[in-house]
Amino acid sequence: MRALRLHAERDLRLDDIPPPPPPGPGEVQVRMRALALNHIDVWGWRGMAFARRALPICVGVEAVGEVVAAGPGVEGWRPGDRVAPYGAITCGACRACREGRDNLCEDVRGIMGFHVDGFARERANLEARLLVRVPDGIGWEDAACGPVTFATVEHMLFDNARLEPGETILVHAAGSGIGTVAIRMAKALGCTVIATAGDDEKCAKARALGADHVVNYTTGRFESVARRVTNKRGVDVVFEHVGAATWAGSLLSLRMGGRLVTCGSTSGVAAETNLMMLFQRQLRIFGSFGASMRNIAGGYARMAAGLRPVIDTVLPLERFAEGIARLESRRVFGKIVVTL
Repeated sequence: MRALRLHAERDLRLDDIPPPPPPGPGEVQVRMRALALNHIDVWGWRGMAFARRALPICVGVEAVGEVVAAGPGVEGWRPGDRVAPYGAITCGACRACREGRDNLCEDVRGIMGFHVDGFARERANLEARLLVRVPDGIGWEDAACGPVTFATVEHMLFDNARLEPGETILVHAAGSGIGTVAIRMAKALGCTVIATAGDDEKCAKARALGADHVVNYTTGRFESVARRVTNKRGVDVVFEHVGAATWAGSLLSLRMGGRLVTCGSTSGVAAETNLMMLFQRQLRIFGSFGASMRNIAGGYARMAAGLRPVIDTVLPLERFAEGIARLESRRVFGKIVVTL
């Protein structure tokens, strides 16, 4: 069968490998149908985490497919079921796992496609406990954006930031996969959205997507717009995943007691923080990584209700590297999806 594997830094190859054996106890075999690309795929392609993995490694962290066989002892899954596999191998036994906080697993065995073989292969045997059902009526390409993209935003906005109807939110990097979803989720909740992007074309697309106010952060100051829009009060929530380049302005944009939720640092991992402003204004900062299986199901419920991802491009598996290069260069608005 075909599998897309990373052999060395920036060296992706479409290999022929043996198909998996019949699924073992507690496993199902899944025929992969579509993958969605994320920045973690870029990081892996650049060579991060080589010390923790053996090469070659099959790439792909976000995917959907259908069950083709179930192993001994598996209940609830049968051939033809549409599924989204969880993007990490959790222990299933620690307190966090037992409580449904899968992304806080105390003994995670790795992230798929980054530490261990991922989903860019035609078939894979996966643990049945790490699958989420994909509702009928959602196409493969949209569904591929559920396990990481929709679920990450679901976790950020509702588990962490506790976004409420009628609040004002500042969404950074509006052209990114999670940025586009955050705009749509916030607008569906009845929030006022201020969005930032790095060029005028993306700003126009963000406005068309529903953002009430847009800022080209290369030519304007988004913190000034946030203050003006809110009559100097500040926004309730900042959706942050850019990092160093926007960090100080993000904190300045918040109201007294405002919440900042962050899941990324694409512009750098270190940023100065004005601690006096932090405690005097009683700001709250939430770190957010990944999502739980409950978040994946919640994201699919929103898709089933009509809230769909923004898809920039659909590519065949052979052009996966092209998608990674485009994502790295940020020449994207929404998601790049790869079909198998």
